[in-house]
Amino acid sequence: MVMHVPKWLLVGVLLGVTAIHAQSGWTPLWNGKDLDGWTTWMRQPEPGSEVPALKRDAGGKYLEPIGSGRDPLKVFTVVRDVDGRPAIRISGEVFGELRTTGTFENYHLKMQFKWGEKKWPPRDNPGTPRDSGLLYHVHNAPGVNGRTWARSIELQIQEHDVGDLYAVGSAIAVRAKPRAGTQPTMYDYDPTGEWTFFSQSQGASGRCIKQPDNEKPTGAWNTVELVAFGEDSIHIVNGKVVMRLHGPLRIDGDVPAPVTSGPIILQSEGAEVFYRDIEIRQIIAIPAEFAAK
Repeated sequence: MVMHVPKWLLVGVLLGVTAIHAQSGWTPLWNGKDLDGWTTWMRQPEPGSEVPALKRDAGGKYLEPIGSGRDPLKVFTVVRDVDGRPAIRISGEVFGELRTTGTFENYHLKMQFKWGEKKWPPRDNPGTPRDSGLLYHVHNAPGVNGRTWARSIELQIQEHDVGDLYAVGSAIAVRAKPRAGTQPTMYDYDPTGEWTFFSQSQGASGRCIKQPDNEKPTGAWNTVELVAFGEDSIHIVNGKVVMRLHGPLRIDGDVPAPVTSGPIILQSEGAEVFYRDIEIRQIIAIPAEFAAK
C-alpha cells in the first residue's frame, strides 16, 4: 500500500517506509507555511477549557477526547513571525500530538525549539517545568487503548531535561549507572555503565537521564538532533551527544519485536513551545561526527 506523504517532500516508498532521497541532503519536514504533512490528535481537555460540542459530566469533566483532525482550541498553529521567522506554535492547552503522515527509517533529524510563556493545567504551577517531547519509532495509532501517548521512544523536551529517554510503552537499552541516594532509583546515561533496559511497564518510569546537560536557558532557541540508524539511536542537544541507545523493542505483541521505523510526533503537554527548521535526511551509516569514539 502506498502511503500519503506531503506533496512538498521529495520521497520514494520502499517496503512501506518513506525513503528520503539521499542525493537531496536535508529535506524540510515542515514547509514553513501550514501543517501539510502532519496530523493532530488530542485527548479530553481540562475542565477549564471550553469546547462546546464535547460531552461533560455533571462535575464539568470532559468525557471524550477531541480526537483526530479537529483543533477547536487552535493548539497547533503556524505563527508567521517568531524572532523574525515562521514557526509551529504548540499552545499546550490540551495534551495531544502533532504527527507526521510519513513513516521514516534510517535518518538524521534536526530541529530548533524555544519555550513560550503560557502554561496550562494540570502543569501550570510555577515550579512545574515546561514540557513537550519528540516521539520516534511510533507504532500505535492515536488514542489506541486509551493511551495519551502512542507507543514509541521519546527524546524528552522539557525544561532542564532535554535529551532524556522515556521508553513510552516500549523498551530500549542504554549504558547507564544508578544515581546514588535516589528512591525509586534514577539512572543516568554513562557510556562506561552497564547496558540497562528501560521500559514504561510494571510501574517503572522508563526514564534514563541524559548526560551532560547541554540545554540553553529558557527563552533561547535550542537545536535538537536525532540519529536513528538500524537498532541504534543518538540524542543530540546543541551539537553535543547526550545519550546513545540500542535495541528498541515493541512490547505490545505476543513477543517483543524490534521497531526501527515509524512516524514522528511532537507533543502538546501543558506548555507553549515553538518549533522551526525541522529537517530530515536519509543516512546509510551513523554520521562520522556522532559515531562512537
